[in-house]
Formats: sequence, structure tokens, C-alpha cells
Amino acid sequence: MLRTPTDETRLRILAWLRDPGPAADGVTADAVAERFSIPRPVAVTHLRLLEATGMLRTSRSAGRVRYHRDDIRIAEVARMFEKGW
Repeated sequence: MLRTPTDETRLRILAWLRDPGPAADGVTADAVAERFSIPRPVAVTHLRLLEATGMLRTSRSAGRVRYHRDDIRIAEVARMFEKGW
């Protein structure tokens, strides 16, 4: 789910959200689309998949959905992979 042979966009989104700038208030789908030069519907798909796995959480600000990393969940998933899951 995180990595496909031809596209590592979800991993790049998670890495970008580690930066203090975007991480502070979260990012919108529009910001992700612009940052990674992808259409907005594609950005929304990536963000929703990451949210569904618990790696991103959402908040609302001015009627817009903002996405934030869930570092605790990301660490849990990393531990599962380290154990050979």
C-alpha cells in the first residue's frame, strides 16, 4: 500500500509532512497536488488511503480538510515490518 513498483508518492507525502512547516497546520489536498505535480483527485486518493491506514489524521479549518501525520501509528506500522510482518 505504501510503495508500489512505479510510484512512491505516499511515502513522499509522509516524508514531506515530517517537515515543521507543513506539519504545523497540516496540508490540504490542493497543497499536496501542487507540491507533487499531480492532479487533485490523485492527491485526494493518496491522502484518503493514508488516512484509512491510520497514518494520517484529519482536522477541519475554514471548511477545508487538513491532513497531519500520525507519528504513533507510523511507528507501530514500522515495528510490524521490522518483525517480518
